Amino acid sequence: MKGNVENNAMRDLNNVPDNNGFFGEFGGQAVPEDLKKIMDEIAEAYKNICKSEDFINELQSLAKYYVGRPSPIYFAQRLTEKCGGAKIFIKREDLNHTGAHKINHSIGEALLAKYMNKTKVIAETGAGQHGVAMATACALVGLDCEIHMGEVDVIKEHPNVTKMKILGANVITVTSGTKTLKDAVDSAFVEYLKDPQNYFYAIGSVVGPHPFPMMVRDFQSVIGREAKEQFAEMNNGALPDYVVACVGGGSNAIGMFSGFMNDLGVKLIGVEPAGHGLDTDHHAATMTKGTKGEIHGFKCYVLQDEQGEPLPVHSIASGLDYPGVGPQHCLLKDIKRAEYVSATDKECLDAFITLSRTEGIIPALESSHAIAYTMKLAKTLPKEATILVNLSGRGDKDADYVAKKLNLI
Repeated sequence: MKGNVENNAMRDLNNVPDNNGFFGEFGGQAVPEDLKKIMDEIAEAYKNICKSEDFINELQSLAKYYVGRPSPIYFAQRLTEKCGGAKIFIKREDLNHTGAHKINHSIGEALLAKYMNKTKVIAETGAGQHGVAMATACALVGLDCEIHMGEVDVIKEHPNVTKMKILGANVITVTSGTKTLKDAVDSAFVEYLKDPQNYFYAIGSVVGPHPFPMMVRDFQSVIGREAKEQFAEMNNGALPDYVVACVGGGSNAIGMFSGFMNDLGVKLIGVEPAGHGLDTDHHAATMTKGTKGEIHGFKCYVLQDEQGEPLPVHSIASGLDYPGVGPQHCLLKDIKRAEYVSATDKECLDAFITLSRTEGIIPALESSHAIAYTMKLAKTLPKEATILVNLSGRGDKDADYVAKKLNLI
């Protein structure tokens, strides 16, 4: 970015979303009028609760003593040596309680639901991390919890299904469509519409109608705030040259990016799932191959057909298997503040094994996309360059699947 483009971009970013929930031309509330009223009530309740000193203190206390924040940054020396080139640093969101970044917004949404006197929280999940985190948060605050999950993902991510049930959640197996994340979202939304006055739909990423992209971003911004301070402390006040995170809906990435948004010398890179390849129809690279459209009540880039219907998508990582993407990411792409690239299933698996065997850290398949691109990027950079990658979750849930896939068991 140069000159006025930079300045205009930063002015936009400092004032998003607007009062109607738009990040530039993306976001908003593409929902029926009666549902818009419910969304506006959630937005108002969120605005009010954020002014509450009791809420802020409770959220911060739970982040520290329950979640285990701050999550550390770790210098991956052996991975750096293996790749050659830039130094690789890892933000360890995998060390949070429940094993991923999802707990950050789940506790916030559960507290908001309780504040609004809702009786049940409904959520969708792909890889199961949001489902486990939401079931955990509901158990913590004493709310009923219902999780919708595609049948394909129920089989693939069975350890997380077991955890959700142990935590008291009612897990609904979705057998419609492709039986994956998009269909889980559809199913959860249908159930939510049966009684939106008493139910709270806890969206698991920075997607959906306003205020959810804003609200989930705000809860996840703790990642970027911590990371900026920690990295500077480790590197004599310097910031990373590159910040990398995987992108499906985009919650972990926007949480990390938010800490560096105004630091134009820091390059922001989101890594999407290229699946079997961008030249096939088996990928979920929304920012790379998608076009502007609407999905699940908001405007964004969408992988869609000529009639505007979402296309089937594929990723080895269930949590990235979504045909849309968060509206703030769409804005960042268009103003060229962030670059969006992709990694294939094969590259993801290689990164999964490489990180496991060089650093003793088993990453989630979602996070492995970010590791995969980081490994490629590092090789092209001088040794004094630095890359900070967000490890959004741990790979316990994926271990058996990957072991079978690679004939390790």
